[in-house]
Amino acid sequence: AEDRIRCTKDMGLRNLPFHDFAANAARLQLVLMAIDRLAWTQGITLEGEARNWKPKRLRYALLHVAARFCRSGRRLHLRLQRTWRWSALLCAAFQRLRRLPPPA
Repeated sequence: AEDRIRCTKDMGLRNLPFHDFAANAARLQLVLMAIDRLAWTQGITLEGEARNWKPKRLRYALLHVAARFCRSGRRLHLRLQRTWRWSALLCAAFQRLRRLPPPA
């Protein structure tokens, strides 16, 4: 439980910036949805030690990558930086995500 509390603080719950209770409640709901989405995505797409990375590490390693969208033959391609340390990990995560069955 303490680890999840630490993760929610890293995702934006460290301060409640509003004076209004309703605005802070809405912010709390958004942060909780973000942490749930991050944990779900991390569980189904990443493998190895990357499944247990904290949000700060995920932002540093995966979410701040230099990439470019390119179109070729009516298809959209994501070009990752080749010299980036975690490009293979992110590429494998995208491939696992594409193999999931579509929602019913």
